[in-house]
Amino acid sequence: MGGEGAKGASPRLIVVVLASCGLVASFMQTLVVPLIPAFPRLLNASATDASWVVTVTLLAAAVVTPVSGRLGDLYGKRRILLASLGLLIIGSVLSALTSDLGLMIAGRGLQGCAMGVIPLGISIMRDELPPERIGAAIALMSATLGVGGAIGLPVAAVVAENADWHVLFWGAGALAAICGLLILKLVPESPVRTPAPFDYLGTIGLSAGLLSLLLPIVKGTEWGWTSPLTLGLGGASVLIFLGWGFYQLRTRDPLVDLRVSARRPVLFTNLASVLVGFAMYASALSFPQLLQAPSSTGYGLGQSMVQTGLLLAPNGLVMMVLSPVSARLARRFGARLTLMLGAVVIAIGYLFATVLMDNVAEIVAATVIIGAGVGIAYSAMPALIMGAVPVTETASANGVNSLMRAFGTSASSAVMATMLAHMTITVGALTVPSLGGFRATFLVGAAAAVAGLALTAIVPRKDRTPSNPAAALASSPV
Repeated sequence: MGGEGAKGASPRLIVVVLASCGLVASFMQTLVVPLIPAFPRLLNASATDASWVVTVTLLAAAVVTPVSGRLGDLYGKRRILLASLGLLIIGSVLSALTSDLGLMIAGRGLQGCAMGVIPLGISIMRDELPPERIGAAIALMSATLGVGGAIGLPVAAVVAENADWHVLFWGAGALAAICGLLILKLVPESPVRTPAPFDYLGTIGLSAGLLSLLLPIVKGTEWGWTSPLTLGLGGASVLIFLGWGFYQLRTRDPLVDLRVSARRPVLFTNLASVLVGFAMYASALSFPQLLQAPSSTGYGLGQSMVQTGLLLAPNGLVMMVLSPVSARLARRFGARLTLMLGAVVIAIGYLFATVLMDNVAEIVAATVIIGAGVGIAYSAMPALIMGAVPVTETASANGVNSLMRAFGTSASSAVMATMLAHMTITVGALTVPSLGGFRATFLVGAAAAVAGLALTAIVPRKDRTPSNPAAALASSPV
């Protein structure tokens, strides 16, 4: 099949194809952001119900990402990657053909299933590329998690403002179909497999635990942080994860090997990933509102939706440009120090914005600095993870790491939305976040980056049990 013809494909071409798939998958997270204010009218639903069009994609991505990684280790990474793109195509077509809320939520949930493409692509690169190319390739693939969303926002804004909104979904389906064809033609199936049965009970437990945890985080502002539903789901998540962990430690072939996940390099890299993900999304939520706030506030910059998207586009571009730089830094100084550098740059960007936010140029400069830090940090994480896990668990381990980043963005969404909603001023008929509210979110973003720096500093300078020589070449010890 496609894998046979793919054997002659150059490593560079494989990297380009896989990175393009990562961009398309991450684009789904911001695809509908410009439409959020209009969804109640477009879908004939309340604002609370319409918000599920965004929430369901996040929840589906969180559940599917670690599961798809494990499926890739068991049954073939390329096969599961194609299945993920297939779900994205089905979800896009379904969304493009409907204006019904229920069908739209179903379609957006299927689109969220594509986020497993990124950890699967990273693992294919580790298995297929020559050692000297692994570091830069993985850095680029990892960076697509932030780049796709950042670039997708202005693209989606332009399309939403100048064409029928369903065009966004037709375009997403077409991009996914092109990626699938390129994978079939150019990317070989990885020969690395884990001969073991799939852990269905562990998958159900992880899914239930994640849904119980993420739902109150994402919906806590609407439901009330002390409401019985929020507290009940939070308590249920604790009980479910305790039972799930007990089962995972005692089953022969677990969905997630918690003993591997508890290794210091893996554990503290994943914890740092939560905080870097938190810091990244803080900018995605606060800067657009600051740019679009009316100038009559005295600090708002009065930009339109499309102008805001275009002004934030350099944030994503700098992430992509710096991913190969991050790989060279990791080879020279080690992935641990590279991740620490990324966290420092993110914190500097937020502090810059806290002090200098008087005009568009200063805000764009702050977002570029933050984007640079995110690009450096995101590109270093997989090298730290893969240097500490067995080769047969790379897709699963990268899936868990991607999940940690997604959890960080979810928590950031809840915290930042709550802060900006409670620190407001009224200008005429409008209620908008106050200047103090914006500065508080910037300081929280900087604090998250500093905390990520501290956790990364705890990662051992060298994993005592290297699992794969290619990983060592991709990230030299520090």
